[in-house]
Formats: sequence, structure tokens, C-alpha cells
Amino acid sequence: MSIAIAEHVLSNGLRIVAEVDRRAASAAAGFFVSTGSRDETPEHMGISHFLEHMVFRGTGDLDGEAIDLAFESLGASHNAWTSQEVTAFHAHALPESLPGILDLLSKLMRPNLHDQDLHDERDVVLEEIAMYDDQPFWQLWEATGEAYYGSHPMGHRVLGNHDTVQAITPEAMRQWHGARYGSDCIALSLAGKVDMDATVELVQSLTADWSPTGATRARPELEHTAQEVHRTREGVQQGYLMGIAPAPALQDDQRCAAAVLAWLIGHGDGSLLHWALVDAGHAEEARIEYEGHDQSGVWAAWAVCRPDMLDAVDTTMRRVITSAMDDITDDDLARARAMIATAVTQHGELPAGRMQRLGRRVTICGDIVPLEEELARIDAVTKSDLGALIDAFPPTPIVCGRLGP
Repeated sequence: MSIAIAEHVLSNGLRIVAEVDRRAASAAAGFFVSTGSRDETPEHMGISHFLEHMVFRGTGDLDGEAIDLAFESLGASHNAWTSQEVTAFHAHALPESLPGILDLLSKLMRPNLHDQDLHDERDVVLEEIAMYDDQPFWQLWEATGEAYYGSHPMGHRVLGNHDTVQAITPEAMRQWHGARYGSDCIALSLAGKVDMDATVELVQSLTADWSPTGATRARPELEHTAQEVHRTREGVQQGYLMGIAPAPALQDDQRCAAAVLAWLIGHGDGSLLHWALVDAGHAEEARIEYEGHDQSGVWAAWAVCRPDMLDAVDTTMRRVITSAMDDITDDDLARARAMIATAVTQHGELPAGRMQRLGRRVTICGDIVPLEEELARIDAVTKSDLGALIDAFPPTPIVCGRLGP
């Protein structure tokens, strides 16, 4: 195999992991911070995402414009994202630019967090929240998710809301960064043409003044109550359905069977939901997705249709999901495994994709599962595995939402 797994933990607790491919034409790196919306208090919901924005406002003597120009001078494409469980900062370029990328990314992990920058960036975050609030689908997604999770922190909105973002002060931001961005809370993920020994030596120097903070994640038990969420919105021309049910956690071996089952029921043109609803002209879109998280997971099913078709589409979706095992053939299963293998391989074909996958996995689960091993697990999924999965995690929604005019 041309790709080798390498790992090193620095004395300050910073974990460095890499998929080294000497034949690659590029290299990718990213710092993955074990913090997201599920780690926040309700009062400061959205602070992790807000901090992601603040990182690019300035560090040391580099302001936001200088940061962008520095990445461009390296020929590097860079970006960041925040989820319920991870905040990531990453870049990829030619291998000779990797030292410069690591230098810049390391500086970003220690931002200035000036008061005026926070006040200015707050408006940007509030505008992003308003943009999503304008979309009926996301409005229903947030409302259904909050009903599903209840008081559990997994129900926190990644962006926060207008009131919580307004309440975040510069001091609260600095305290959050100080607590959650310790060296023991961060993993550096790399992929591509990487000199691991040289990288470890460089990162050791760049992060010599980083200290661990001992920050941990609370994992309270999830409890769900069957319920329905109904929303109306003036001016909406379509109807929206959303349903959520428990699914395997990212650490669960059944995650591969869950990915296959979701593909068979509602992913794309060959799925059961497509033929029952989209091809039949009853819905514009009908899908079900599997999302694995830290010690939890969800089935998320949704459809978009004419408002007068909401009841009929809801009934058909439930029937298709409930009877899936009776309708899936061995040929269907073989096709799904092949399609997923292609999609996963394409995503991991470039170092940037492998770096993202490796970083997220290590940050959430703590272990390393090579792409090739995951592909083998997907290829080994049988109908018996799907049956056992459905017995353990029925994908029929227990919390259902709808939005219309």
C-alpha cells in the first residue's frame, strides 16, 4: 500500500496524525478542535462558530486581509467549519508549501480576539443566521431538531440565534478560547506528500507555548418523545416534511450498514423514496440520510412537495421506510455498496478529502480507521446486517415536522 498511517503525540498533548502518500502531488493539513455547539451553554449557544469567524480577524501582527494574502502567496486553498462536535481550520497546496501552511494555521489557533473585531464580526454572524432563517427548509430542520433533542446539548444550533450571539462578550469569547483550545483538545490532521519527521519537529516548535486545559465533553443520555412539530410561513409556495429517529453512533460498527440502508431507501435516483415519490411526481425531493455523531446518531428523512400533497407524501414515506427490508433485493444491495464505495473513494482521492475524514474521525472517536478498511466494511454489509440494524434502530421517524403556507 502506498499510503502509510503515522501518528505522534507531543509532550503538550497535541496529537498529530497523517496519511502519508509519497506519490501524492499535494499535501493538506488541518487543526481539528474538539469543541462545537454541543459543548456550549444555552446562553452562549453559537460561540464556537462565532470563534471560528474571529480566528480570521487577526493573529499577532496579521489582520484578516494579511491572513488571506499569506495563504494565497503559498498557493493554498484554506477554509474552516464548525459542527455540533468539531471546529476545523484547514488548507491544502503543493507539498513545498506545507511548512508555511502549518505556520499560518498554528498562528490562527492563537487569535487576537480584539474587542472591536468581535463587535464588527457579530454583524456578519447575525447576517448568516438571518440568511438561514429565510430558508423554510432550515427553519423546519432547526425546529424539528430542537424538539427531537429537547434539553440535550446536541439540540443547540451551531450558529446560535440572534439573542445568544448578541449576548456574547469579548471576555466570554476569550474565556471560551482559553478553555477549549488547549493543546490536549486539538488534533493536527495531515494527508498527502508529508514528511512526518520534519512535520513533528516543526509543529513542536510552533506550538511550544501551547498548554493543555483538560476540557472535557459531557455526554448525557438522550431521551426522545414521539411528537409533531407544525409550522406555517407566509409566502411559502411549497410544503416541507422532516422526520428524525435514533441511529448508530459514529463509534458503532453498525454505522456502515446504516450508510448502506440510507442509500437504498432515500439517496438519489435509484432509491426507494425516489421511485415512490419523485419519479411518480408526488414530491420534488424525498430523501433519508444517516448522520453519525459522538455516542449518538440520527436518521433524518425529508421531502419537499406541494402543500396539498403533504399528507399523501407523509403516508408514502412512512410506508416505504417501514417496508424497506421487504423491497430491497440482493442486486439493490450490491449496487448501493458499489455506489457508496465510489463516492467515498472519490472524496478520499485527494489529500484534502483524506485529511478531513481523518481529522474528524480522530477528534470525535479518538481512533484511526483507514479509508481502505472502511471501504472493506461497507463492501461486507449483508441483508442480514440491514435487518439487525433495523431491529436495533428503526428508521421510522419518531419526531415529525411539517411546514407550509
